[in-house]
Amino acid sequence: MHLEKKLKDYKTSMKIVPKEQNIKETVRKSIEVYCSVEEDRLLTYHEFLWAQLRLIRKRWWLFQLVLLLVLWSALPSLQGELHTQRLMGVAASLFIILIIPEFWKSQTYQSMEIEAASYYSLRQIYSARMLLFGIVDIVLISVFCWLSFFMLNVTLLQILIQFILPMTVTAGICFGMLCSKHPFNEAVAIMMCIGWSSVWLFIVLNERIYAAIAYPVWIIFLGIALLFTVFIIYRTLYCYNDYWEENLWS
Repeated sequence: MHLEKKLKDYKTSMKIVPKEQNIKETVRKSIEVYCSVEEDRLLTYHEFLWAQLRLIRKRWWLFQLVLLLVLWSALPSLQGELHTQRLMGVAASLFIILIIPEFWKSQTYQSMEIEAASYYSLRQIYSARMLLFGIVDIVLISVFCWLSFFMLNVTLLQILIQFILPMTVTAGICFGMLCSKHPFNEAVAIMMCIGWSSVWLFIVLNERIYAAIAYPVWIIFLGIALLFTVFIIYRTLYCYNDYWEENLWS
């Protein structure tokens, strides 16, 4: 009992009164130390690309691969160039439509505020996604074109006109709507792509219109479509913050 009384008296005499100023100073120094440590651990751009690759849902690439496999397997059984044009034009639009959910998911899940507050900007986030999709899609399309040319005897010019051209225009439409000043959702983008697919089918299935356009003119159209798509992607990357802020506060 005597010892317990001494301990109790000791606790009473040694009672510490916290000083608010010292607590604030400790918190400030703790934050400085934490930030200095985190600065040394910032992601490099390669690590950032890898993180974005892990975030991308791979099922869209799988769907694109399945689409190209179905198209490639169906081409030998088609009777006549008319059916080939119809199928390749529809497949080209669907190939691009399959990337829409992934690029629109920031708006769909309303995560742009979080992305805008991150270390990497919205422009860098979208450029990483476009780069990754571009690499995978170029590989898929290159393999498809190579197999179609060497195994199915489909000429390169046919592939450019009937697949690459409608696909490029569809991509331009998608990215044009993505960086639009009006907040279009993915459903509207898909409808616009389907509308363009219908216009393209009307052109290629109309023998009078299709035959009246010479091959050099088709190549010029393809060049214009490529330039337009590159311009739209550039505008998407460098002006997306402005469009996002306008849509947010409108």
